[in-house]
Amino acid sequence: MHVVVGANGRAGGEVALALLERGEAVRVVLRRKEQGAKWTALGAEVAIASIEDAGAMADALKSAAGAFLLNPPPVSGDPLVRTEELGAALADAAKRARLPKAVILSSIGAQHASGTGVIATLNRFEALLDKAAPATAFLRSGYFVETWSEVVKAVLTESVLPTFLEPSQKIPMVSTIDVGRAAASVLCEEWTGKRVVELSGPQDRSAGDVASAFTEVIGRPVVPVLVPPERRAALLAEDGVPAEVAAALLGMFEGIAKGLFTQQNDNEHRRGTISLTTAIERFIASAGR
Repeated sequence: MHVVVGANGRAGGEVALALLERGEAVRVVLRRKEQGAKWTALGAEVAIASIEDAGAMADALKSAAGAFLLNPPPVSGDPLVRTEELGAALADAAKRARLPKAVILSSIGAQHASGTGVIATLNRFEALLDKAAPATAFLRSGYFVETWSEVVKAVLTESVLPTFLEPSQKIPMVSTIDVGRAAASVLCEEWTGKRVVELSGPQDRSAGDVASAFTEVIGRPVVPVLVPPERRAALLAEDGVPAEVAAALLGMFEGIAKGLFTQQNDNEHRRGTISLTTAIERFIASAGR
């Protein structure tokens, strides 16, 4: 039995689906009972628990052969404080449940303790969960291709791709489909101690490449438009992003621009197979439902 935390999110959901496709027994951990019908229909067991509740999480992790754990994207408050709370709770829960194996979602660039905004919280998250299980793997993912779904309205209505990334800068990008498959694969492997697995897509990509992929999918030219740094905080505020969370997100883009979103040679490296166009076709289809 593999336990998946965050199954209703982008990455966690793909991990649960990938495990089920492999024929593995899966228990998903959800916050609310009404979220479970989809997973029950797919053949998964459902446990109800909040990540910050160490006792409930320990119950959800009991008898598991392994678990996929993550630090959910911040939505309010100080992201680092939130990371400390959630990381401590998950580590406590894993130890109470005597979890033998954990795959923990992180990010490329998490080797840096500062200078990378919200990614730096994953540096701390890794430290908190370093000894959560006898076998621990940190899955450092590239920039999610699915993040571009957040600007799909502008793409479809204005044929522009707003971006905080310099359009020609290539960075590791990966679809959450590949994240799910990689996490499921690692969970089904045997090892002891700590390992770091860095995951990127078939090729490193830029915002310009993403615009070209949108052009191919929708059949008309899409132009990447760099949002000036001085405009970004206001745009996030207009979208309802709290100031502390916005600062952490903007810090991430500053770190990427400075070249800190890079892999380390001494870690394991894997590449996914999902192309930009395949990922974009999927989330455009989802947006149209």
